[in-house]
Amino acid sequence: MNQISTPFSLPVAHQQTSVPLSELLHSGNSGVVVERTGQLRAEFRSEGRKFARELADHINHRYTGVASVFLYEETFGTEDRLHWLIHLESFDSYEKLLAMGSQDEGWRDIVLRNRLPEERGGGSWERMFVDGSLQETVLIPQSFGMYGTAEERPDSVVKVEGENVERFVVPTAAHQSSQAADTVLTSANCGLLMHRTGELDYRFRAEGRQFARALAEGWNKSLAGVATIYLYEEAFGLSDRIHWFIHLRSVTDYYHLMGLRARVDPAARTIFTKQWISEEKGGGGWERMFVQSSLRDMALTPQHWGMFATRGPE
Repeated sequence: MNQISTPFSLPVAHQQTSVPLSELLHSGNSGVVVERTGQLRAEFRSEGRKFARELADHINHRYTGVASVFLYEETFGTEDRLHWLIHLESFDSYEKLLAMGSQDEGWRDIVLRNRLPEERGGGSWERMFVDGSLQETVLIPQSFGMYGTAEERPDSVVKVEGENVERFVVPTAAHQSSQAADTVLTSANCGLLMHRTGELDYRFRAEGRQFARALAEGWNKSLAGVATIYLYEEAFGLSDRIHWFIHLRSVTDYYHLMGLRARVDPAARTIFTKQWISEEKGGGGWERMFVQSSLRDMALTPQHWGMFATRGPE
């Protein structure tokens, strides 16, 4: 019988910067996550990674507490496609970052600097990426009540003590899990981030969100110490497309998620067999909630120097 080995330790994303972990924003404590992807040209794969890491580290130091950026690579997928995960405190933070172009000389130097040698044609970062490949997806932590799908009290509304008033607060994904602080995995400290997306059938948009949250909560309970799962909504993009960030210690721990290590919790199994859809809507389980063939997984590994035989900084 094949034995599953102990996960091999690889550098995690917060090690990409010298900013203390306690001061970094990540998938658990941020109000907005912007996933920016870009396809590098093969001839500039090393230079492109250096540029991507330098830009991220500048933001991490210059805008500590406002934004934190980690660079990820596709574990399995398209070679040389980079993923920046830009974690913001709120949309207000994004407006602050917009001022970089005209007010931040350090940022302007990184972006405008001639990075390619003349014998290779010279040029800055724009030559490193395939034209039209830079894309962004804006994600916000899911909370009940978003987009008119309130089936429970909205997570983002709180009662202010001593006042007869309710106020809106920016929800973070950490509120979705009851895992102990010392077991929580996030985009800052996980070894593998699996990004799962699914498009909900509009008829079952409320039921689908209930299932998606229940599934995340069930996995968080049964896989504590191995995985932490958060649910996000797409702020600007396809309506009712939801996103799970499944943080694992390493790619080896994917076996836990599959249930091959006898970690299948009865309560978690019940989530998959429950009839979530009412009889008035025809009845059925979670499989009716999603547009066919819309569930997709993308595995991401924190970038570290030397990955895929690329050159690191001089």
